[in-house]
Amino acid sequence: MGRTLIVTGTPGIGKTTLIKAVIKEVGDRAGGFYSEEILGPGGRKGFRLVTLDGQWGVMAHADFKSKSNFGRFGVETHIIDRLGAGAINAALADKPIVVIDAIDKITMFSSQFQSATVNAVGSSNIVLATAMSDNHPWLMALMAFPGVTVWEITKKNRTALVKQVLEWLSQATAAR
Repeated sequence: MGRTLIVTGTPGIGKTTLIKAVIKEVGDRAGGFYSEEILGPGGRKGFRLVTLDGQWGVMAHADFKSKSNFGRFGVETHIIDRLGAGAINAALADKPIVVIDAIDKITMFSSQFQSATVNAVGSSNIVLATAMSDNHPWLMALMAFPGVTVWEITKKNRTALVKQVLEWLSQATAAR
């Protein structure tokens, strides 16, 4: 059994909802971060990065002017560096479980995030990550690492998947 589980899925399918449910169950054994949509009049305005120790920052927003852009959103790579990569590195040092939500086109603007993610996947820690459903070369290479398991979340399986992820974590922890 591998030490890394990457859950892929389309936008809005429930990847972050799954992560939050799992975090609630594993408590302080996990470190890392999750992402949240920022909604406003007219829909999605941006994305917030929230660490499991309570820090947060806006990593992408429609109002940001930036050298790095994802669609209409300007991306603040320094937020991803400081909070995203920082939370991964802190979890690697202090926690048995590293949570990364999400590996996507926004977070991949940060080379520090990419490096921290590769370090996590190559570590002895258990890694639970979510990722976009995309054949991005860097992501495909990451998913091909030894010890990486990839599951897809769908409307049909998303409720049952929480229990399956918790069972996977229990087995991975016992094997550690």
